Amino acid sequence: MKTHAADPTSHDAQPRILVIDDDRKLCRLIRDYLAPMAYTVEAVHTGPEGVERAVGESWHAVLLDLMLPGLDGFEVLKRIRAKSDVPVLMLTARGDEADRIVGLEMGADDYLPKTFSTRELLARLRAVTRRSVRSQGPESAVDEEWVVGPLRVRPASRSAVLGDAPLVLTPVEFDLLVSLAKARGRVKTREALLDEIRERDYDVFDRSIDVHISALRRKLNDDPKHPRFIRTLRSAGYMMVDPEDPE
Repeated sequence: MKTHAADPTSHDAQPRILVIDDDRKLCRLIRDYLAPMAYTVEAVHTGPEGVERAVGESWHAVLLDLMLPGLDGFEVLKRIRAKSDVPVLMLTARGDEADRIVGLEMGADDYLPKTFSTRELLARLRAVTRRSVRSQGPESAVDEEWVVGPLRVRPASRSAVLGDAPLVLTPVEFDLLVSLAKARGRVKTREALLDEIRERDYDVFDRSIDVHISALRRKLNDDPKHPRFIRTLRSAGYMMVDPEDPE
């Protein structure tokens, strides 16, 4: 059974952030910056300890370095995602695109170069924890449903079913699916999708949306060369189509 992120709207405790990084100075800097803003920050400095703490306790978000002793950040992320949907922000020393893509494909919610400003750190933490709130909110009495052929998406309960099989999606993937399903038959530009899932400024060359779409397609068993659900429109964006609609 997967564990869920702590509810950032709870009044019983301060937001809890876990930092998994062997740079102790950076961990202290993050803690000292966030503490006055009512965040509780705890840090661990090895991969195995990071996995144990991340999946064994409730956190609002995890900041995860890629270069760690014991287990590297990718393996830590893999093990976290096997048991928890807690929001994960990758910390990348150089902001290498290859590292970002691999991390996003493995289920990271966002990335943060280690040259980040404190303001950027706070903005991204707030963005991923807001998504976490939406992902766990109580199911409404009337849960609107979007139906696209055999796919059924219910935003209020954060659930999606393909045929009879529930889909296991990250918060970002689910938000993308909702956005595309609501706009079925209409093109959603990459910029519009980034605005919806990132809630922050992004680089004009940011291709992370394509990585998330690729992961979503795999879970939908959707062949990009012969798409049933998500079509790519070159230089335009993406469009959700109904596989049961006639061409």
